Amino acid sequence: MDTPLDAPALPKPAPQPWLALRLISIVGISLSLFQLYAAGLQPLGLFFQRPIHLGFVLVLSFLIYPVTGNSRPRGVLGWGIDGTLIAASIVAGAWVPVNIDVIANSIFPRQIDVWVGVFIVLLVMEAARRAVGLGMTVIAATFIVYAFAGRRGELPWLADWLPGILNHRGYSLERVASQMTLGAEGIFGIPLGVAATFIFVFVLFGAVLEVTGAGKFFIDLAYATTGRQRGGPAKAAIIASAGMGSISGSAIANVVTTGAFTIPLMKKLGYRPAQAGGIEAAASTGGQIMPPLMGAGAFLMSEFTQVPYLEIVLVSIFPAFLYFGAVYLLVHIAAVKLGLKGLPASELPLVRKVLAEGWHFLFPLVALVLLLMAGYSPMRVGFYAILSVVAAAAARALWTFAADRPTWDGLVTLTWNAVLKSLKALELGARNAVAVSMATAVAGIIVGVVGLTGLGLKFSAMMLALSQGNLFIALLLVIAASLILGMGLPVTASYIVLIILVGPALTAEFGVPLLVAHLVVFWYSQDSNVTPPVALAGFAGAAIAGSKPLETSIQAWKYAKGLYLIPLFMVYNDAIILGGPLPLILWNGALAIIALVAFAAMLEGFLWGPMPLWQRAAMLPAITAVFWPSLTVEAAGAAGLTLLLALNWYQSRDFHAASTG
Repeated sequence: MDTPLDAPALPKPAPQPWLALRLISIVGISLSLFQLYAAGLQPLGLFFQRPIHLGFVLVLSFLIYPVTGNSRPRGVLGWGIDGTLIAASIVAGAWVPVNIDVIANSIFPRQIDVWVGVFIVLLVMEAARRAVGLGMTVIAATFIVYAFAGRRGELPWLADWLPGILNHRGYSLERVASQMTLGAEGIFGIPLGVAATFIFVFVLFGAVLEVTGAGKFFIDLAYATTGRQRGGPAKAAIIASAGMGSISGSAIANVVTTGAFTIPLMKKLGYRPAQAGGIEAAASTGGQIMPPLMGAGAFLMSEFTQVPYLEIVLVSIFPAFLYFGAVYLLVHIAAVKLGLKGLPASELPLVRKVLAEGWHFLFPLVALVLLLMAGYSPMRVGFYAILSVVAAAAARALWTFAADRPTWDGLVTLTWNAVLKSLKALELGARNAVAVSMATAVAGIIVGVVGLTGLGLKFSAMMLALSQGNLFIALLLVIAASLILGMGLPVTASYIVLIILVGPALTAEFGVPLLVAHLVVFWYSQDSNVTPPVALAGFAGAAIAGSKPLETSIQAWKYAKGLYLIPLFMVYNDAIILGGPLPLILWNGALAIIALVAFAAMLEGFLWGPMPLWQRAAMLPAITAVFWPSLTVEAAGAAGLTLLLALNWYQSRDFHAASTG
């Protein structure tokens, strides 16, 4: 769908010869058909579904990303290495399902199972290095070394180098290999399980929508509704990214798809190149927190917290709208300050025409939401959503065919095109799932080591010591950790690692409710998309805008400030997530809106008109008061912000009178 549901700065696939392309197509289509079978026809047990899925993805990884890299053809030696790895991947995918009875009935693992487990770990790490990047593999290797670093482990001498709080007994090769591959706590644990079920189906759903033209529909609809407003293309970028994000959940994929249209138009209208790229990056990052899909986060969150997927989607709607509303307001303020106008009507599509040509793309999204509300599992919902896309696209094509003097040759052509598009969607879905599946598989290594060594509790103790029991400092530590992890990990993997390490501390030591803690960590895991020096979506926007990456990333960071403020509001005003009396919910919602409006005005020094420096300075303590866990302080902060914003509105009358006079 990161690309898949949450892609990092992925290595570019190398140009492939004919044979490799055909093999990729065959394996990719086979994987998608297997997933559809398991999702809609015959659910499989976890020790069948997950290993078989991993085997397919490993094969695809070694086919798509050759050992020789992008610069050289694979050659005989390259095919010899990758061919061996592909054969080993087939064995890795089949080993546990074929031997499940023996493995389940063995008190101690057989030596052959241990060695196969070692090879599976090595295969996963090498495939992740190629498909996700070196950072993920290095982190996983570090965790494995940590598991061995104890008096009873394979590397007892390393125990002397570990701080006292991080010391543990150490584990043998047999114990670590068993933990990683012979149970549900390592590679075949929850992260890969979610990727092999819910995530893949929705990745495929996004691929089917992409192949059938949904992306163009959402972009055209955004332009038709906002194009005439001030800074219309920038606002269209926000709406289109929200629409595309609800399908793909990928910041980088959103930038390269919607940005290809919006960034040139923003530049044409008068936005600076870095500003245009930054706006698109900030808007596209919101796609990963936008229901109903929210990247891979909502599925993982549901598994980790045992909160129904639909409930996570519902509580995420208001925060997502707050984020997009903040970006929209900042864009509007920038357009007013620059004196920008909208596009002329002659250059814009008509809403009526766009809906007439693509209304059927709304049907699958409506069906998806209704099926979730009906209580179907996310995997089954994804399966039926895919069928609804196919049915809607087929019905539209047949209607057009029947209305245009049908012929036998036309029917053959229509059928052939439908088959080709279906195969293309199946292959695209599998390709797009490779990175996120490999990320979750290697994240399983990290999760397995954390469970084996008790590192999560040790990390919680360290976090408590560093923050001195102060929740705000603890949240700053989470932000710092997420930014550092985001330099080498995709969003999904960063979220998994962070929640495993800091989640227990946030809930047990600082009293943050479980669901709120997960949402906060997931939101902060997005910041590597827009925060310098590593701003992956910002870099993608800079490439399209032709601007400097660092300057574009700074602009993206500015426009995406809601990514930091809204999670703070979730923590200190958790009624917007957990619910409560209606007056309290309305009060907290109003506080969030006024705080974000005031923050945008303070940041830009402008709302209805220019804002003097003293007003901007006065807003900072008032905004801080809104986040304070005291009703009296909150009310004082809200009153102060209302007064300052009203004063800006009153003063703006003279500004507008002078500008029009």
